Amino acid sequence: MRLVWLACLGFGGLLAAAPQDPELNVNSRYLVETVIVAGDGWSTDLASEPNEKISVGLRRQILALIGTKLNPNLLDDLAARLRKEFQARAVSHRLKRGDQPDSVRVVFEIKVPPTRFDVSVPKFLYNAKQGWSGAVEGTGAIERNSFTLGLVSDQDELVERYTGLRARYENTRLGTDRVRVRFQFEDYHDQWNGATRNQLLLGGGPADLTSGVYRTRQNFEPVVSFVIAKPLTLSVGTSFERFEDQFPAAKTEAANALLATLRYQWQLEDSDTRQDVDAGYSLHAATRILKSDFVYLRQQWTLHYTLRRGKHTVTDGVQFGFLSGHAPLFERYVAGDSTQLRGWNKYEIDPLGGNRIVTNSVDYRYGILDLFYDTGAVWDSGQPSIARHSVGAGFRQGPFFLAVAFPVREHRPDPIFMVGMNY
Repeated sequence: MRLVWLACLGFGGLLAAAPQDPELNVNSRYLVETVIVAGDGWSTDLASEPNEKISVGLRRQILALIGTKLNPNLLDDLAARLRKEFQARAVSHRLKRGDQPDSVRVVFEIKVPPTRFDVSVPKFLYNAKQGWSGAVEGTGAIERNSFTLGLVSDQDELVERYTGLRARYENTRLGTDRVRVRFQFEDYHDQWNGATRNQLLLGGGPADLTSGVYRTRQNFEPVVSFVIAKPLTLSVGTSFERFEDQFPAAKTEAANALLATLRYQWQLEDSDTRQDVDAGYSLHAATRILKSDFVYLRQQWTLHYTLRRGKHTVTDGVQFGFLSGHAPLFERYVAGDSTQLRGWNKYEIDPLGGNRIVTNSVDYRYGILDLFYDTGAVWDSGQPSIARHSVGAGFRQGPFFLAVAFPVREHRPDPIFMVGMNY
């Protein structure tokens, strides 16, 4: 019996003296220098680049790895969360040598299914003055190629209500991650507010600067996008737009234009504060070279700044644009919708829209409570601009919102109720 006890004690001593998991011991020596997340056609270094594809909460947990000792079990947990968030087939992680001694780079690789299908509702809105607007899209993706078919009926964005379908093909990696290509086709039937028709029948003034109303409208739009630097993207393309006039006689006209968009997106995030800047410039230039019946130049500048700290969020959005030449109605600027001069009816401001616009919208949110103030003007060149103001309050959770907005004017308040989702 004594020999048995001696043997057990000797075996236990050998187990205690044996080295622990060598991989765990070796890895725990290293500091995480940065974390890289790579998906289908995209890759981002989270230490220096923002990535809106990853939710804020998960992104913060991944960023918390940087500067800490490597923990393989924690990497497995984060890989599982990435797999769930992206609905991926698998998420793996590997280590690369860091720039500093005893440091590593953690690389998460997201492998999505080769074929997938999603249904989304990019817009669903009710405005008490203008009625319903909505869109639904189905997208099938095969590796880096996506095919989208959607239905839309929208009276919020333009002077007209346009109803019909849109189809889109997009390749997110044309030889390199920095080049993307998109082809979009749209086919709409158009309906018009009575105020717009009456203004056109009066003739003169703005009616001389734009087209008449049209029954149908089709557009084919090929666009190529270049990632100049991670925050800066340039898109160039053409728009071949055809529409059938409604009166005095049915005929087809074309508004074919060169397109260019420059967009800058920047984000800075620390432990409790996040700042986002989204600035853009867009150009539409219709020319006879493209066999266009209309010749015009449309330019627009936008800037949105967002500051988040805890439950507090402040957003300021500015828009400025001008349109010169003879342009169709769908190119004219409008305000008094779900995003600009909320509380005003756009047909009361100008039933034909304008060729000049300046607007500013400020939102303050605490949790889901949203307070906002809008100001701006829409007018035509050669006419005086009239500044308008509106205030409102409501609730917002992600893209969903419910709000009541009041135009600021002398006589009795005439609020507008809005509810829906708008991305």
